[in-house]
Amino acid sequence: MSRQNLAWLLGIVAVSVFGFAVSCAVTAPAARHDDQDYEHVRLFVDVLHEVRSRYVYKLTPEKERKLVEDMLNGGLDRLNPHNAFINKKEYRQFARRSKGAFGGIGIQLGYDTNNRGLLTVISPMVGTPAHEAGVLAGDVITKIDGKSTEGMRLNEAIELITGEPGQKITLGVRHEDGETEDIPLVRAEIKVSTVLGDKRKADNIKEWDFLYDKENKIGYVRLAEFTETSTREMKAALEELKKLDVKGIVLDLRGNPGGLLRSAKEISNLFLDDGKIVSTRGRDGDEEVFEANPRDTVFGPDSGVGLAVLINRYSASASEIVSACLQDHKRAVIVGERSYGKGSVQNVIPMEKGQSALKLTTATYWRPSGVNIDRHPDAKDTDDWGVKPNKDFEVRLTLEQRVEFVRWRNERDVVRDGKKHQKKESDKEPKKDKKPFVDEVLKKAVEHLREQIKKAELDRPQQGRA
Repeated sequence: MSRQNLAWLLGIVAVSVFGFAVSCAVTAPAARHDDQDYEHVRLFVDVLHEVRSRYVYKLTPEKERKLVEDMLNGGLDRLNPHNAFINKKEYRQFARRSKGAFGGIGIQLGYDTNNRGLLTVISPMVGTPAHEAGVLAGDVITKIDGKSTEGMRLNEAIELITGEPGQKITLGVRHEDGETEDIPLVRAEIKVSTVLGDKRKADNIKEWDFLYDKENKIGYVRLAEFTETSTREMKAALEELKKLDVKGIVLDLRGNPGGLLRSAKEISNLFLDDGKIVSTRGRDGDEEVFEANPRDTVFGPDSGVGLAVLINRYSASASEIVSACLQDHKRAVIVGERSYGKGSVQNVIPMEKGQSALKLTTATYWRPSGVNIDRHPDAKDTDDWGVKPNKDFEVRLTLEQRVEFVRWRNERDVVRDGKKHQKKESDKEPKKDKKPFVDEVLKKAVEHLREQIKKAELDRPQQGRA
């Protein structure tokens, strides 16, 4: 063999060996992961098999499924308390909440201690089939399509009542005056408003009155959570206040647990025309920055409209994105209590062909100042987490005051419009002398805005004719 041919042959062998080595280097980690995945799945299946065959009590298919879900949730919770497996039933309710609409009759349900813990209508939703048919706040739901509600869980009742628009349903109710009746209803698409005022308009209870202080032209807008419809609702409320030439606005985020990141970004943009709103960082350090767009602004910094944002210890996630953003840009004063401290982003990943889902923490979010406000399990009060009220705007509440606020707020939201079954004023038990509740957080915010408005009026150049 010639020297040239030998060199050519050795070159082919060298390239082949190098290619094989690279191939092994690339595929080996994947193969290792596959083997590891198999071992983990095998362990899971083996444990389930042992429970099924040896556990002292035989498990039904439903209990087996519950066991698997609990195993998943236990492990996910150890990774991060915001991770979760959302089962099929919960996922349907989750999807309805995030979309802001569902098929039903339009009632808020709960258990009223005054009704011996029976399933009770907390309030009908204005303009819905239930409200139009005469279902009232305080009504006890005794039957759903003939099925007794005695001992029924709240989730089970919700599943029975909700359904496709156009379907018929009959509720058995007992009114506060003791009268019972079966009320036939037709389900409709129920749109859940997330943007609320302090009270409804006197001449139209279907609409909220967003003008809180008519004399000083101060608006009040309450946001319950961040859903797909929240931005549209918020923009409509602000445009209404704009027509009324408001001078100040209170944005109430107390008790708001959060919701969609996109809605938080969009609602922040309504009050800003420039600058960073929030950024997110994934596991590889990749950063996505959300900037304000001047085309989407309603009351920007140059509008002359003051802004106060109310928060408490239950304001979390998207609520903290908005309040932190407006605070960092000095667009708003933050009033109330320190917020919850949830600075992570969860993606909802469909599972089982879209019937269930995995809620997984995939990123952290960072306020414009570059601080992540997540409160870690071992965090101290002195650590920098959550959103703190501005200096001199913290309002500390006792546990009793917090409970009283929730009761007062819920009572103000109950719809009572004088239907025939409601008690007359003369029939009601006389009220004990009680000091009226004062919302100290809202009071402080409004007083601040009044001072701002007064100062602006004094600073305005005086004009006159001679």
